[in-house]
Amino acid sequence: MKELQYDAVVIGGGAAGMAAALELEAAGFSCAIIEREDHLGGILMQCIHNGFGLHEFSEELTGPEFAERFIERVIKSKIAVYLNATVTQFTNNAAPSSAKELLCVSPEGVMRIQSRAMILAMGCRERNRGNVRIPGARPAGVFTAGLAQRLVNIEGYIPGKEVVVIGSGDIGLIMARRMSWVGCAVKAVIEIMPYPAGLTRNIVQCLRDFDIPLYLSCQTTSIFGNDRVEGVEVSPMENGILVPEKRFRIDCDTVLLSVGLVPENELSRAAGVELNGATGGPLVDSNLMTTVDGVFACGNVLHVHDLVDWVSEESRRAGRYAAEWLRGERPELQIRAKAGSNVRYVNPVRINPRRENQIYLRSLVVKNDAVLELRLDNRMIRSIKKSHVQPSEMISLTVGPKDFPGQTAGMDSVLEFSIV
Repeated sequence: MKELQYDAVVIGGGAAGMAAALELEAAGFSCAIIEREDHLGGILMQCIHNGFGLHEFSEELTGPEFAERFIERVIKSKIAVYLNATVTQFTNNAAPSSAKELLCVSPEGVMRIQSRAMILAMGCRERNRGNVRIPGARPAGVFTAGLAQRLVNIEGYIPGKEVVVIGSGDIGLIMARRMSWVGCAVKAVIEIMPYPAGLTRNIVQCLRDFDIPLYLSCQTTSIFGNDRVEGVEVSPMENGILVPEKRFRIDCDTVLLSVGLVPENELSRAAGVELNGATGGPLVDSNLMTTVDGVFACGNVLHVHDLVDWVSEESRRAGRYAAEWLRGERPELQIRAKAGSNVRYVNPVRINPRRENQIYLRSLVVKNDAVLELRLDNRMIRSIKKSHVQPSEMISLTVGPKDFPGQTAGMDSVLEFSIV
């Protein structure tokens, strides 16, 4: 068994993992990236469409181009990279600042890796048919949108000719356009909610520009076919209730599921990290540290982001915070951040009022001319006008010392975020 030691280990070699590792190396700490695929870059390598990098690099890039910017920096650095490596066990010693230990299986054999700090950057996975419980037979031709994306963009296979997309998440919208480009007939996108689940720009560029119908407030109530998909049954909903007498059938030979993403946190759970019920990711403090001392989380494993630019931004901070922790620096004061009315979640769940904090949150409602209110112990300290909010578009803001002039924030203080 190979024995290895580093100051920090990053699990995951996508945009999040690479950004965090580069910050650790820049701070002078030895670092390793553990990646189960045979390449760095993660899911970006199959996202050949553009739209990436506008915030991070001030130019529009494809997914592989975005990833290559980070891969080139990692290759030139002293960061150790282990590809085709799967973490099979994570042992955390109870004493603060003591070593964490990973067991990994790789082509080089079994590796035992010890480090003082760990950054979780495993990304997320797609929900599948079993998660949404669509009735019907189990024919061939049902794929998640991400799998179909890999088949078309990487493997060179077209999964079908007549396509229905269930769910209006961004991957599903992008694949509706991609399938149109390769000559398929995309019959419809079916969304159970009364509003789209994807970004507005993707609704315009992927559906409206290709005249693909979007059925809102509709549920897929059956998939037809024995050996191969033959069609789907769609039932409209009124006031959240199915109206079966208005159901209709759409003939197709392929169904793509775009029904949400779930943070990949089996390893986090096994390590004793407490998870957030609203996001499925770890609970983290103002330094993006989980409930396990010295273990940090960032990117889609923490909460599902809209833009990879925000993933890399958050992950750089995770790397910096991990470096501070390795130097023995600890926040003197952290107060609780809480989701109030019309807010699904707030990340992180604790903030440091004595320095700048990047906050991410999601609305529970679709609303024009909304106001985001920040209340410290039920006292209004800030209000922000938002021309439009919706659940599919994450809200990002900075909270820091300027928001607490004359206010005394103690350990028991609560900062609540609400949308009115």
